[in-house]
Amino acid sequence: MPYQQGTERKPHSDNKSEASYRIEVSELSKSYGDKLVVDRLSFVVEPGKVTGFLGPNGSGKSTTMRLIVGLDHPSHGRALIGGVDYVHLRQPLRTVGTLLDSEAVHPGRSAYHHLLYLAQTQSIPSRRIDEVLELVGLRENKNERAGSFSLGMRKRLGLAAALLGDPPVLILDEPINGLDPDGIYWMRNLMRHLASEGRTVFVSSHLMGEMAQTADNLVVIENGRLIAECTTEELIARASHPSVVVKSSDSTTLGEYIEQDGGRTSPGFDGALTVRGIPARRIGELADMHRIVIYELRPVEASLEQAFMALTHPVSSPDPSPDPSTLVSATQGPAR
Repeated sequence: MPYQQGTERKPHSDNKSEASYRIEVSELSKSYGDKLVVDRLSFVVEPGKVTGFLGPNGSGKSTTMRLIVGLDHPSHGRALIGGVDYVHLRQPLRTVGTLLDSEAVHPGRSAYHHLLYLAQTQSIPSRRIDEVLELVGLRENKNERAGSFSLGMRKRLGLAAALLGDPPVLILDEPINGLDPDGIYWMRNLMRHLASEGRTVFVSSHLMGEMAQTADNLVVIENGRLIAECTTEELIARASHPSVVVKSSDSTTLGEYIEQDGGRTSPGFDGALTVRGIPARRIGELADMHRIVIYELRPVEASLEQAFMALTHPVSSPDPSPDPSTLVSATQGPAR
């Protein structure tokens, strides 16, 4: 189902400005016995943007999200939403919508009655149920039992529950998993539109291609520690080394001139050269100076996946790993 703009309302403000609904995580730590899962983690998620939460399996992403919404208690530090601890929110569904576990629904309850139960606990008008079911594409399935739903349909029902209180803050853990291509496209557009309304959208995912298209900012953790907090573009630019692919009438000779000019070359497919260290424009100038015909001259940017792997697996990466402190937002100070 394609996402249709204008099908949901503006964020519920509860007498606060939209800009005040930021997520602030400060020196957050969590241990289970002698195992430290989250280690003095600090970052800020701003309204009006989609912030992607990335990290390898077991890095502490889900635990961090649970700590933010009060499903677990920190060993140290705190997490605030709009300057308030989640447990002190009077009607939390009207401030924070969460999708942390799509299985958290009674299998014998219909989609409508699952949402009705939630609405009644928060004094949300019942008419809102049909609005969110329409938004997520489950209006025709509202009387079906949740236990008969596919994984993708359960994800949509979980998102409907998250949107039920029209909250200014959304925290979504792997919302794309289980969706088909149409569902992924729909989810991407929905998250970006919700952020464009001024909402704070914090989403974890293992699908780097989707995060590259969806997230404005990124928070990257490993072993429970912050290793990057920056824009998506900054992570790709700083954690990778751009290259240029060039095909010419004389790759050997052109490669020699490129090396003399300070570039580095390596052979590529079908006689092409992969060049690093000098820009495409300079390569074109060198070819022109020496009367070498260029058939292809194409700058290649690293993907978010490549940048992520370079950052989290520096030993296996062929490129030198960047200093993580350069990937922390200037407004947040040095890496923590």
